[in-house]
Amino acid sequence: MSELEQRGVPEETRTEIMEATFRAVSEHGYAGLRMRDIGEEMEKTRQIIHYHYDGKYDLLANFLEYIIEQYEGSVEVERDVPPCEELDIRIRQCLFGPGFEEFDHWERMKVYHELFTHAQNDERHREIFDEHHRRLRDSITQVVAEGIERGDFRDTDPERTAQLITDVIHAARERKLSLGHDDAPEEAVQAIDEFVVDSLIVDE
Repeated sequence: MSELEQRGVPEETRTEIMEATFRAVSEHGYAGLRMRDIGEEMEKTRQIIHYHYDGKYDLLANFLEYIIEQYEGSVEVERDVPPCEELDIRIRQCLFGPGFEEFDHWERMKVYHELFTHAQNDERHREIFDEHHRRLRDSITQVVAEGIERGDFRDTDPERTAQLITDVIHAARERKLSLGHDDAPEEAVQAIDEFVVDSLIVDE
């Protein structure tokens, strides 16, 4: 159960507030954001925000959790999928994302990474990002370990391999968002395939 659910925030209300926050952060940025800006993006009265959240800091921490939930809950892998295929699915999901009705993957990643840049000065945000990073890395670690156990991958260190893949994913996102290198995500996929995955696969 999420913290928002524990607070008793209705799912419909939570979604409306979170999506309004997306619009407000996209328009005003993190540093200049006011609670009033979020309220102006909602059909309901903005007093409902103050009823459920203890100010901007509290709201944005929960907003960050909301973004992460969307991505972690969107990875769907069928049972009995070979580790090599599952690894590709997870990598591509991180780099190209699921579909959204409002704000596409990269618009959402822009907001995600803007919050990420402030994490060094925000202990709660840093803890949320660190936990998300750990879960992402661990999910890849598990796939690599399964591939080794099945004999599909050569014997290697699953955690170090997963850390390398995770770092490449994050760097590619930053390069696209900060430098405008639109080919970065696809180049990252190709590099992971050539220099990591190909070296993992056991020759028949």
